[in-house]
Amino acid sequence: MYVPEFDLASLQNGSDIRGIALETPEHEVTLTDERVEKIAYGFAVWLKEVKKIVVEDEHAPAKVSVGHDSRLSADRIKSIFIKGLTKAGIDVIDVGLSTTPAMFMSTQYEAYKCDGAVMITASHLPFEYNGLKFFTKDGGAEHEDIDFILQQADEENITWKNKEGNVTKASLLNEYAKDLVNKIRLGINDAKQYDQPLTGRHIVVDAGNGAGGFFAEKVLVPLGADISGSQYLNPDGHFPNHIPNPDNKEAMRSIQDAVIRHHADMGVIFDTDVDRSALVDSNGDTLNRNNLIAVISAILIKENPGTTIVTSSATSEHLKTFITSLGGKQDRYITGYRNVINRGIQLNKEGTPTSLAIETSGHAALSENYFLDDGAYLVAKILMADAGLKKEGKNFSDLITSLKQPVETDEVRFKILSQDVHATGQRVMENFQAYIETATDLTVDPANLEGVRVNTSGQYGIGWMLLRMSLHEPLLVLNLESDQEGSIKLVREKLKTFFYDQSVLDSSRL
Repeated sequence: MYVPEFDLASLQNGSDIRGIALETPEHEVTLTDERVEKIAYGFAVWLKEVKKIVVEDEHAPAKVSVGHDSRLSADRIKSIFIKGLTKAGIDVIDVGLSTTPAMFMSTQYEAYKCDGAVMITASHLPFEYNGLKFFTKDGGAEHEDIDFILQQADEENITWKNKEGNVTKASLLNEYAKDLVNKIRLGINDAKQYDQPLTGRHIVVDAGNGAGGFFAEKVLVPLGADISGSQYLNPDGHFPNHIPNPDNKEAMRSIQDAVIRHHADMGVIFDTDVDRSALVDSNGDTLNRNNLIAVISAILIKENPGTTIVTSSATSEHLKTFITSLGGKQDRYITGYRNVINRGIQLNKEGTPTSLAIETSGHAALSENYFLDDGAYLVAKILMADAGLKKEGKNFSDLITSLKQPVETDEVRFKILSQDVHATGQRVMENFQAYIETATDLTVDPANLEGVRVNTSGQYGIGWMLLRMSLHEPLLVLNLESDQEGSIKLVREKLKTFFYDQSVLDSSRL
C-alpha cells in the first residue's frame, strides 16, 4: 500500500509551527523526533542564509536559547531540537520552563545576547499539541520565514563545517521576572515604598497550569502584593483545571470566581506561554477583548496624546468611539497577531505614531516594549497606571467607565465542507455581501479590510456583524453585536434565508 510522504508544510500555522506531539485515540503524532530534528536544521539554515548570522566561525559560533511551556511533550521536543542545533554547530542555552516573551528577551539581555531563540509551545491548544516559535533580535519569524525553514528542513542543507555546538543551562525566567520587577518599580516610582509599591494590593493570579505561575511568586511578591487565592500556578501539561486561555469563557469564570471569593483587588489570567493575558476587577467584572483594549488604550493615549491604536477587525463600534473620545485614533486592521503587530510597526515607520497593536484575543504589543506581544508586560503596564489611580481613590477599571457596553454579543462558526477552503470561503463572503446589499436595515460597511462587516439599524437596532475567514481552521466566523435586546435573534433568523442555501457550509449552529 502506497503511503504518501509527510509534507512538513502541513505543520505551518501562520508564523509558527504546530502539530500533534502526543498520540491519542483520535490523533497520530505529527511532530515526530525525525521531523523536529529536520526543523532544527531548517532553523539553522535560516539563521545563516536569511538572518545572516555567522555560524562558520568556530571562535564565535551562533548562540540560540531554547525554552518551553508546561506541555507534556516539551522535554522530548527540546532534546531533539537541541540535538539538531548542536549538530549544525550552534551553541545552545537550555533555559527550561519559560514564556514566549522571555525567549525573545534572551536576544536582548546583555547576559544572554542570543542570536536566536526558540519557544516550544502550542499556546492554548489541547495537551496533545505542541509547536515551535522562532525569534531573532529583530523580532518573531514571519509566515515566509516558516516557509523557508520548512523548505530547508534537512541535514544535507547544513553545508558549513564547524565543531559540534555546546549546551549550557540557565534560568531565563528568573532574569525576565527581575526585569519586570525593576520596570514596575521605576514606572510607579513610589517615594515612600519604592521597592514594594504594591504593598496593600491583593492580586489573584490564574496561570491555568501553564508557564505564568512565576508572575505571582517572582514578580508580585517582591513588589509587596498579597497573592493569596492565586490558583493553578504549578506547571502541569495535562491542564487539569481549565484551558489556559483568556479568551475562553470557562477560564474567565474561574478567575472571576477566585477574585470574588477572596475579595481581591484584581485578578490576572495568562495563556499557556504568557503572550496573552486578561484582567478581572474587584467587582468580578472581566476586562478582556474590547474592555482590555480600552484599558490599555486609555493608559497609552494619556501618555502619548494623539497616538494610533491598531486592533484586529472584530472590535466594537463603541471601542472606536471610546478611543476617539480620548484623543486617540483606531486603525482597525485584519485578524492575526503578526498582522496587527506588523501594521503597528509599519505605521510608525511611515510617521504615524502608534503605541499599541492588539487583538481581541489578548495579544497586546506595545511599541515601548519592542512591539512584543507580552501578556506579563501588559499587566505590568496596567499595574503602573493602577498605582497612580489608587492615590486618587480609583482603580484601573475606572479608566473605561465611559466605554459603552453592548446589550448583546454572539458568535457563530460555520464549518466549510468543501476541500478548497479558501476559495469557497471567499465565494460565500462575496455572495453574503450581495445578499446584504438587497436587505432592509442592513448596510455593508465600506471602511473594512477583512471579510464583510455589516451595520444594523431599524428593526434590528444599532449594531454590527462581521463575517470573516478563520485564520487556522476551515471555518467562516460570524461575530454579532447589538445595543437592542432581542436583536441578534432577529438577525440570525433573517440570515437563515442566506446561510441555509449555502450547501458548502454546515450552518446547523445558526
